Amino acid sequence: MYLQHFGLTETPFSLTPNTGFFFGLAPHVEALQVLQTALQTGEGFIKVTGEVGTGKTLICRKLMNELPERFHCAYLPNPYLTPEELRWAVALELGLKHSNKIDQQQLTSLIQQQLLALSAHGHSIILVLDEAQALPDESLEALRLFTNLETESRKLLQVVLFAQPELDERLAQNKFRQLRQRITFSYCLRALSHDESAAYIQHRLSVAGSANGRLFSEANAKRIAKAARGIPRLINVLSHKALLVSFGEGAQKVEKHHIGAAIDDTSDAYKQQYKPFWLVIMVLVAAMSVSAFYWYKGSLT
Repeated sequence: MYLQHFGLTETPFSLTPNTGFFFGLAPHVEALQVLQTALQTGEGFIKVTGEVGTGKTLICRKLMNELPERFHCAYLPNPYLTPEELRWAVALELGLKHSNKIDQQQLTSLIQQQLLALSAHGHSIILVLDEAQALPDESLEALRLFTNLETESRKLLQVVLFAQPELDERLAQNKFRQLRQRITFSYCLRALSHDESAAYIQHRLSVAGSANGRLFSEANAKRIAKAARGIPRLINVLSHKALLVSFGEGAQKVEKHHIGAAIDDTSDAYKQQYKPFWLVIMVLVAAMSVSAFYWYKGSLT
């Protein structure tokens, strides 16, 4: 690997969401602020959406790491579950030990009793679901019914959904109007700007121990930003590949052609489209013909 060659202590562009690399860029900080405000005010449903690779899982982990002690967090990273499986998973996350022989009504009652017990001890309970767009329709309805569990003064369970935009498309359907109306706070993660992307690259290199302040020049970092369309995961993929190509050549920093090779090797990267040479010639000929026509017409008057 290239770590020793570039003086790094760890891989700077791993695809694993690592909160140690969290960088306080505007969209991520804003999302966290929305989440923290909603949780502190006791809202029932909170939703964060974003395209693949925009940092939802990283924000999810950052949120859970920074929750005050009074919060008890139940986390479901893969919610492709039937309503029955969803209830069992929630029960397990709440620390319930139970027999598989009990029916769903009894299980729901046990969950409510556990929520009441935790609440009585001063805990606020949060159910966090990553990749929530994978929830089947019936499970979305079961999730809504969970938020019916409440005392006279507050909800017993708060639900945080992290999802791709497909969830918004589904929630727009009339059959989900009750659930949609319960989502009081939501945030949509945007892509990073070119300047934010360049700062993001330099930050990750710095955290990874880079003593070379400019393994990527600002211009080259912005080339990656453009090809990645500001998507952090794609920025990581392209930056990692560019470092590999640079290392393979024995270079001390990443050059433009290293980035070009990384872009060519990445199917999801935006590739600059150039018009064929013959098309450029045709446009020039057409422009010259129009100019000649008006010159000739003018000479006759």
